Amino acid sequence: MAHHHHHQCDHAVGDYNRAFGLGVVLNVIFVVVELIFGVVGGSLALLADAGHNLSDVLSLMLAWGANVLANRPATTKRTYGFRRATILASLLSATLLLFALGGIAWEAVGRFFSPEPVSGPTVIVVAAIGFVINAATALLFVKGRHHDLNIKGAFLHMAADAGVSLGVVVAGIIIMATGWLWIDPAISLMIVAIILMGTWSLLRDSANLAVDAVPDNIDPQEVRTFLANRPGVTEVHDLHIWALSTTNTALTVHLVIPEAHNADELLEQTTSILNSRFGIDHSTIQIERGTLAHPYCEVEI
Repeated sequence: MAHHHHHQCDHAVGDYNRAFGLGVVLNVIFVVVELIFGVVGGSLALLADAGHNLSDVLSLMLAWGANVLANRPATTKRTYGFRRATILASLLSATLLLFALGGIAWEAVGRFFSPEPVSGPTVIVVAAIGFVINAATALLFVKGRHHDLNIKGAFLHMAADAGVSLGVVVAGIIIMATGWLWIDPAISLMIVAIILMGTWSLLRDSANLAVDAVPDNIDPQEVRTFLANRPGVTEVHDLHIWALSTTNTALTVHLVIPEAHNADELLEQTTSILNSRFGIDHSTIQIERGTLAHPYCEVEI
C-alpha cells in the first residue's frame, strides 16, 4: 500500500504589536488621569473606574502576549509553536468580560433601588475622555475582529468600556437636565445587553476551538464532498479539521485512490484549493491504494 503525505505550510498570526502597544499606553494614561482626578476630587466612582480600566489594560496585555507567542517559531517539542495561545487568551478574555459585565449589571440594578446622581461635571468630563480613548483603542482592532477571536476579545473589552463611558456622559447630562436618576442604571443595563451578545459568541466560539471543533466558517460536509470528488478518489476517511490558532486551520485526511499516477500534482492542487476555498492553510493528506482495510480509523465527521 503506497502512502503519500503532503502538507501546505501555514502562515503566522497577524501582527498587531503596534495596535496593542498603543492601546496599552493610552489606557494606562487614562488610568493615571482617573486616579489623579479621583483623589483630588474625592470621587470614589472615578477611583473604582480606574481599577476597572486597569483590568482592561491587563486584558489587552493578555491578548498582546498571546499574539506575540503565536508568531514565535515552532520547536522540536512544540511542533505547532505557540499559536494555540490565541485560543486560550480569547477564552479567558471572554470569561473575564462576562464577569465585568456581571459586575456592571449588578451595580446598575442596585442603583435602581438606591438611585445616585452622577457626581457632577468632573465625572462627566473624565467619562467623555474615557469614551474617546476606549473608542480609539477599539478602532485599532475593528478590522481584525471578524477573522481572529483573540483580536475580537480585545475589541469587545474596549468597546464595552467605551459604551459604559458614553453611558455615563449621556446619563449625566440627562440627569442634570431632568433629575431622572433612573436613566443612569437603565443606560448601563442597555449597554451590558448589547455587549453581552458579542461576548457570548466570543465565549462559544473560543470554547469550541479549545476542544478542537471545526471552525464555524468551514462546512465539514462540503470539504468531504470536495475531497470525494477529486480525480480518482473512491473513498474519504479519517477526515479531521481543527483550529491551530484563532487564524490558522489544519486538516488531516486519508484518500483512497486505487490508481494514483499523478499523486504529487493532485495533492498540490487539492491543498491549494483547500486553502483558497475553505481557508484551510495546513493540510496533511495521506493517499492509500485501498488494498488493505483501515481498522484503526477514528470516528469520522
